[in-house]
Amino acid sequence: MEQYAIKGGNPLVGEVEIGGAKNAALGVLAAAIMTDDMNIVDNLPDVRDINVLLQAMESIGVVVQRTDRHTVKINASMISGLVIENEYIKKIRASYYLLGALLGKYKHAEVALPGGCNIGSRKIDLHIKGFKALGATVKIEHGLIIADAKELKGAHIYMDTVSVGATINIMLASALAEGKTVIENAAKEPHVVDVANFLNSMGANIKGAGTDVIRITGVKRLNGSEYSIIPDQIEAGTFMFGAAITRGDVTVKNVIPKHLESTTAKLIEMGCQIEESDDAVRVVASRRPECTHVKTLPYPGFPTDMQPQISVTLALANGTSIVTESIFDNRFKYVDELAKMGSNIKVEGNTAIIEGVDKLTSADLTAPDLRAGAALVLACLTAEGFSTVDDIKYIERGYEDFDVKLRGLGAHIEKVESERELMKFKLKIG
Repeated sequence: MEQYAIKGGNPLVGEVEIGGAKNAALGVLAAAIMTDDMNIVDNLPDVRDINVLLQAMESIGVVVQRTDRHTVKINASMISGLVIENEYIKKIRASYYLLGALLGKYKHAEVALPGGCNIGSRKIDLHIKGFKALGATVKIEHGLIIADAKELKGAHIYMDTVSVGATINIMLASALAEGKTVIENAAKEPHVVDVANFLNSMGANIKGAGTDVIRITGVKRLNGSEYSIIPDQIEAGTFMFGAAITRGDVTVKNVIPKHLESTTAKLIEMGCQIEESDDAVRVVASRRPECTHVKTLPYPGFPTDMQPQISVTLALANGTSIVTESIFDNRFKYVDELAKMGSNIKVEGNTAIIEGVDKLTSADLTAPDLRAGAALVLACLTAEGFSTVDDIKYIERGYEDFDVKLRGLGAHIEKVESERELMKFKLKIG
């Protein structure tokens, strides 16, 4: 089984290029099947979630052509089935975007219930509520969500809670519905805006993405487009906290600094120096981080996907920090792993009380999910001695060449598949 072998102690120093946003790309790829014309999408991250979604699209007849590692041509004029139930699709959460896309285009879709990381319940009730408001009938049978409509008509939809997935899915379905749709209490995340911008480039009429009220006027058909995915704010934030935890100096390039404001603000509170330019952010951490309090919130608040990364950094901070997780339950599973390294974290419900310690020591760890897995790697980079992180398949769901990029910043990390390779790594690093 593949794992990361890591020797801690080196500060991360240098420049790192950030890839396209996984969460935006998943919505954009689903939207790309809503026209029979050719779409070209670039700045795609080469990560497992994206590749699984493309496989699922191919399984119903979509022609997917990789022109290079980060660019794909999509032709959905030959779709032959509206049922997506292959074993892969159950592994990713964003499979449900195909529901909104197929329902919008063909007025019928059947998609396997979504999977992804086990970080608490991810209800799809808001998606179903939105589809029903547009005139579809929705039922769940044999592990499939089945949506069907004679026609889709615009509606006024109020979201009970802010949901990125439901906002995007309703936007997809309503882009080709008759009349006007208003989504109130809509999610404002950058990837919602990116999917709306892509749909508009195809000829959709969507206004207000990025605010809490999105207005969609349905159009008869969508056209082909060429589109570039926005940079991944979570990948960028992970490397920024990598600089903070290892007391390094890292410039993350190809980013939109505006999308990183909540992360930047916390790093400044923790004593880091930040320099911003048009498309890069430099993080310099010359001393032990200071404690702070953080609560995860929908954008523009602090992202739930950055919670494990800030928590492992605060495990080494000077003083006591409180981290409150308000988006997902079950998102502190990495705390037990971190305890093996000598951290002092107490979890009560959705709150972690973190007493900073002077140092972490090496351990053999297991990644419980995507973001927590990346955070544990950061912890290992600062720990004394050799560590391993198992179940890196989770990390590879959302980070392209994570180990390669970290090595480029001076980290001692390698992907190994056997005890022999692990021993070779230890002998080489010394």
